[in-house]
Amino acid sequence: MNHSFAGSLDALGGWRAALVEGLDEISQFLTGNSLIDEPIQEQIGLLRTRLGSDKLIVAFVAEFSRGKSELINSIFFSDTGRRILPATPGRTTMCPVELGWDAQQGAALALLPIETRLEGLSLAELRLQPRAWRRIPLDVLDPEQLSNALQEVMRTEWLSKAHAQDLGFWNDERPEDNPPLDELGRVQVPAWRHALINYPHPLLRQGLVVLDTPGLNAIGAEPELTLSLLPTAHATVFVLGADAGVTKSDLEIWRDHLGTNPLARFVVLNKIDTLNDPLLTAEEVAEQIQVQVRDASRLLGIPAARVFPLSARQALTARITGDDEALRESRLIPLEEALSAQLLPQRRTVLEQLVLSTTQQIEAQIARRLVDERRQLSEQLLELRGLRGKNSSKVLLMLHRVDAEVLEFEQCKVRLQAMRMVHTRLLKDMLVGLSTDRVQGEASRMQEAIQGSVLNMGAKKAFVVLCESLNAMLASAQKHCLEMREMLEATFAKLNAEFGFSLALAKGPDLQRFGRELALIQSNYMQYFGLTQALRMSQPRFMNQFRRMLVSRLRVVFENASSEIELWNKTTSGQVDSQLRERRRSFQQRREALERIRSASGELELRISELEAQDQRSKQLLTRATELAATLRLQASRDAAGTPTLLDSVPPGVAKAVTAPRLRSA
Repeated sequence: MNHSFAGSLDALGGWRAALVEGLDEISQFLTGNSLIDEPIQEQIGLLRTRLGSDKLIVAFVAEFSRGKSELINSIFFSDTGRRILPATPGRTTMCPVELGWDAQQGAALALLPIETRLEGLSLAELRLQPRAWRRIPLDVLDPEQLSNALQEVMRTEWLSKAHAQDLGFWNDERPEDNPPLDELGRVQVPAWRHALINYPHPLLRQGLVVLDTPGLNAIGAEPELTLSLLPTAHATVFVLGADAGVTKSDLEIWRDHLGTNPLARFVVLNKIDTLNDPLLTAEEVAEQIQVQVRDASRLLGIPAARVFPLSARQALTARITGDDEALRESRLIPLEEALSAQLLPQRRTVLEQLVLSTTQQIEAQIARRLVDERRQLSEQLLELRGLRGKNSSKVLLMLHRVDAEVLEFEQCKVRLQAMRMVHTRLLKDMLVGLSTDRVQGEASRMQEAIQGSVLNMGAKKAFVVLCESLNAMLASAQKHCLEMREMLEATFAKLNAEFGFSLALAKGPDLQRFGRELALIQSNYMQYFGLTQALRMSQPRFMNQFRRMLVSRLRVVFENASSEIELWNKTTSGQVDSQLRERRRSFQQRREALERIRSASGELELRISELEAQDQRSKQLLTRATELAATLRLQASRDAAGTPTLLDSVPPGVAKAVTAPRLRSA
């Protein structure tokens, strides 16, 4: 695993594993010292899940016979000593293939029959229906069985033209895109709609997901590729043939499906070995390659630095045989370096910011709790030290004062109940406004507007109106969040002043990032409202499938927004409940201590010693919690060489704590 991209991805996986270990250490510390509550536990659980299951999706897109599968083999799987994906002359991958690893599933090839297109269900829905898939177990220790099993992704079927049209592989309106008919008037179509390869390769274990997509005909027939799978990929590698350059179908794929987000696009001119000519010098061949690079850059509107001429077959052979010189000549390494330098740091930055933000929130909650506990202990110590040399009547007076404080404190229940009623109403309004029912209702209105227009000419307008309505829903929820925060801030200030609480509001949920996700969905789906797609949108089956896919993606956005609001609400409510419990416990301890002192004069010094020990322990817990949080933040902000990248994120005053306790190596 010593090649560039594989090594960098392995380092990223090791970094994530170290963070998970550090997070587990914090969780064990908090649990062992009774400092964890449900909101903190949920925050830690969410962060741990994200670190442990974060996926890095790299999509490979090309027309048939561009050497795409061979390129995937050479980058990711050459250390197996053989081809994992079929890569033979002619058409190989006939359906979209996802390679990944789910430890809860055994190694297997799962195939979705092409006939499921007629059911109108999206891939996201069908993933939840295991019975819809044909499953072939894979023996990772038997190369021959593995190779034979994966040949299944190449299988095709011959269907009548009418049947092929129903499945989306024939369009009378665009005859130039239709496949050839055989002598019986049949159309050759893929046997499978989608394939999932669950394979325990080291890179796939690290969270890599490789999406291998077939040619233009299959891309156009499966809208979910362009509406869901490709837009969610963190990088897309578009493969061309160096011998043919940018063909008409290549240009159509780029223009219709890949033209957006150029920073995540990499263009490969594969098969440069086919340009070798015994009648030309090496310099003349190199110039031909550069001409192809410049032409691809100009036609696709992408910088020439993002066009990589290479030979995937030569690279795979070189890696299997250990020929470093041949690997250099294949020119694969510059592509891997670009993927490593531009793709992996982006994923790391996202996770790093998440770790820093979550850790700071947890540390702040623990600090507030322990500081409040120490303040109450300090008050009790001051009270008890004042009893030294006093008679029993003074102790009795103190007991009466504690009882009066308890009665006064219990009055805050009324104010808390009123706050919670308003809080609950605002929360309910927000969650109803972001509910799946609202999303489905807006999508249904869009569909009705499209179907009611002549030749669907109002489709684009209806879709824009839908997006405006969804953005308005998010804006309304954000407004409610601000209102709720202002209300809670004022209430917390009064409770702190009148009843001695130390309540502090965490930063409210920021729904703007969900608005950015909506904008991305809008830009991806807008292509389906051009003139070329108008006839397809007029087909009821296609329109129903389109709406289901759209709602599926929107549901994820709005459910995530609702979850973020609910987690913030739990954190806020949990803080109030925690301080209420601690305050009641403090009153009870004060009363019990005074009762013991009244009955036995020797109890006073013993109780003072106990409180001093508790205060010292709370101080140590606060120091240790700060050390663990600072260490985890420092671990998150270190680059692969161990150099801090975001040291400014470590709060002042904990520099000593950062270097004291170190997390165990992952």
